[in-house]
Amino acid sequence: MDKPKHHIFVCASFRAQGAPQGICRKKESLSLIPYFESELADRGMTDVAVSATACLNLCEKGPIVVIYPENFWYGEVDSEDKVDEILDALEEGEACEAHIIH
Repeated sequence: MDKPKHHIFVCASFRAQGAPQGICRKKESLSLIPYFESELADRGMTDVAVSATACLNLCEKGPIVVIYPENFWYGEVDSEDKVDEILDALEEGEACEAHIIH
């Protein structure tokens, strides 16, 4: 893959000390990654990368998903339906207002 047009980051709640903390991991945020990757492949969106991150420090709104370079921050992304809505908006070049953190 060439340099991605978009990069999706999924909070994995890891802290510098190495211990997972926060709500994202407890709410199964890591299970979103294979779903994101599968949906992106199904949609032919080969120019999008997906990565897990360390704690994004918005635990009260977790699981957190961030999309760059747009700088879209999404909260409470805890289902495949929400992932679908976010990817639908990304395909249209827009933010998914229903889940965006303002």
